Amino acid sequence: MNSKLTFVLILLVTLLAVVTPAIAEQPRPATATSVAPKPGAAKPGAAKPGAAKPGAAKPGTSESTAMSLVVSPAWLAAHLDDKDLILLHVGDAEAYRAKHIPGARYLALSDLAIMMQPDGGLHLEMLPAEDLRRHLEALGISNDSRIVVYVGEDWLSPATRVVFTLDAAGLGARTALLDGGMPAWVRDGHTVTDAAPPARTGKLAPLTMQSIIANATTVLSSLGKPGFVVVDARDKTFYDGSATGNSHEHKHRTGRIAGALSIPFDSVFDDQLVLRSLDDLKARFAKAGVAPGDTVIGYCHIGQQATAMLFAARRLGHPVLLYDGSFEDWSLFHPGYPVETATGTAPDKAPDKAPDKATDKTAGKAAERKP
Repeated sequence: MNSKLTFVLILLVTLLAVVTPAIAEQPRPATATSVAPKPGAAKPGAAKPGAAKPGAAKPGTSESTAMSLVVSPAWLAAHLDDKDLILLHVGDAEAYRAKHIPGARYLALSDLAIMMQPDGGLHLEMLPAEDLRRHLEALGISNDSRIVVYVGEDWLSPATRVVFTLDAAGLGARTALLDGGMPAWVRDGHTVTDAAPPARTGKLAPLTMQSIIANATTVLSSLGKPGFVVVDARDKTFYDGSATGNSHEHKHRTGRIAGALSIPFDSVFDDQLVLRSLDDLKARFAKAGVAPGDTVIGYCHIGQQATAMLFAARRLGHPVLLYDGSFEDWSLFHPGYPVETATGTAPDKAPDKAPDKATDKTAGKAAERKP
């Protein structure tokens, strides 16, 4: 082999040694089965940044304790053994002792409210924060608890009053109502028991009470104010003035807070205690005169029935306030505040100390049987 041919061969080998690695390092072209993702694009099926997949939250995180406002019997059955679950049975104590959902703790409404003011004034008022915290801890509730409230039979508004109280205590994001209550649980074929769970004491940090309680001054100033609506949740007969509420001691004023709208508490759940659909609720609230985004201030006789209506308002995304004193306070302590009936303005003078508690406490239990 002559020297020229040798030089050419050496040159070719050198070129191949340099070019071959460069070719091997070129990116592979995208194919139908291997598509290079665009920068910042999520892979198919991947969660968006900041969005947690259902059930994917780690124990102890805020996502793990977050609740839907309403849960189904199927959801409860799947989570019944969760260590952080607190299940609260609201209803008759004797009925609870006979049967309840396994693991449920009995809760009397009187445990979470001032049932009667010591001066003979208002009924069913919110407890002070520290008293409320103590009672909640006695139920086993801790900072990381998830709480499900259910009605034992067919008296619904005490259960929604409990849900509202937990929301006021800053626990609303971790509290849900069992849709349909224990009757729905039984209809779905789940078991009940008469065995009470062992006592359990929770540990709560000092409560951060939410500003969702209104007084009479707030209600009066909100009448006709853009973005606010005052809604009467009592039966229509009390709203239009064809019936008058009363307590054991006093008759109260006839009619409604002047300018209030009407959404009866028993119209937002069906006769099986199931919350009506979103479309149905939207139509009912719109027909009553509630606009999207309005803050709904609810009242009833003493602040119990209104919580059922406010629960539905929360489900629709409305900010809500409860006039805790309700028509009892308006009638008993504010005789100059306006009241009207279906036929016009009622007399401003209030009857002699006329608290309006009948339909929430005595006759109300019968009237509220089929919400």
